[in-house]
Amino acid sequence: MSATPNNTQPPAPSFAALRHPGYQALVGTYLLAMMADNVEHVISYWMAFQKFQSPALGGFAVVSHWLPFLLFSVPVGALADRVDPRRLIQCGMALFMTASAGWAYFFITDTLQMWHAMVLLIIHGCAGVLWQGATQLLLHDVVPSRDLPSGVRLLATARYLGVLVGPAVGGLIMLTIGPRYGLLLNTVFFLPAFLWLWRAPYGPRFRKGGGAPPRAVRGLADILKTIREVRSDPSLGSMILLAGLASFFVANSYQAQMPGFARDLGHGDPGTTYSMLLAADAAGALLAGLLMESRGGLLRPAPSTALVLCMCWCLSLAGFAATGSYPLALLLLFAAGVFELSFSSMAQTLVQLNAPAASRGRVIGLFNMSALGLRAFAGITVGLGGSAVGIHASLAGAALTLLAILALLRLWLARRARA
Repeated sequence: MSATPNNTQPPAPSFAALRHPGYQALVGTYLLAMMADNVEHVISYWMAFQKFQSPALGGFAVVSHWLPFLLFSVPVGALADRVDPRRLIQCGMALFMTASAGWAYFFITDTLQMWHAMVLLIIHGCAGVLWQGATQLLLHDVVPSRDLPSGVRLLATARYLGVLVGPAVGGLIMLTIGPRYGLLLNTVFFLPAFLWLWRAPYGPRFRKGGGAPPRAVRGLADILKTIREVRSDPSLGSMILLAGLASFFVANSYQAQMPGFARDLGHGDPGTTYSMLLAADAAGALLAGLLMESRGGLLRPAPSTALVLCMCWCLSLAGFAATGSYPLALLLLFAAGVFELSFSSMAQTLVQLNAPAASRGRVIGLFNMSALGLRAFAGITVGLGGSAVGIHASLAGAALTLLAILALLRLWLARRARA
């Protein structure tokens, strides 16, 4: 009997990516920018709602946030293959600062109009596309391949931490200096990433050997060619498909319906119940990231493992949708956060490890288009479906439908591996 590889390889060190000083700066500035991103959401959404009382503007805010990822992730990835990703991230930070400063100006002068708000929301959405894809590409220059899984997990953990901390910081800012000047202060939180990347020794001109020659940027042809490339690699194709299916059917659309779930659970004050349900989801994701890192990479990246973790996520959400017990709902949402962080970071790790060097930016862009851009449609499966059959039935139905499709995908991967 042959020995398994796990018996001969030393365990990965805990928090391996943090051993690299460049990664410490990257993840620190990323966390600060993610926090500022969510601070802007909290303050601008609240102020815009107070002024316009428009549910349509709230819907536009969701679409404008995710639609740029659907339209521009692959072109931006293609651009990142040809230019310095540091400059793309800096452009994203500049757009974020423009959006925050724009909100502050219109709120301070009390001149905000509906079209102003729509333009600022679009600017914010485009900033996210430039920032996320280029950061994932730059990660390959900051940490070696052996520590890339740790780097991806910690970035994903930083994202959830920013989502968790951002609303609290935004609320504190509104209570202290007020929302108008608070948005002006928020521009400062984007500056560390912008300034560090100015001279950070990473990017194309610092790579040894020069890397593979980049392809020309060809718009829609890039998307089609990249899809053909990933189809030939089961690891790439299955993980991009997994991310897209999870985003299309469920994503984070259930969070927008959380006030309704809190009301139906009937436990205490709806506002407090709502906050605790959201916190349980984020806390589970945060714990998963820290636990996986503290154990030196608890699970080895593999497509079948990522699929099983996503299937457990589906079961947790279906159980949450079906339960009438508030404590059980908290527990199931906590579990959903654990499984979501685990499968999404593993899928992204596999994509970044297996993407060809010459088209890495395009492949990562295709992954972002699938994982983030398709979130714009999850509001249809859960949101509009909730209007027809109720939010509990729509979430459970979407989660179980996704579960069945993932089971078929896992069978297909198993057959292909045997063949």
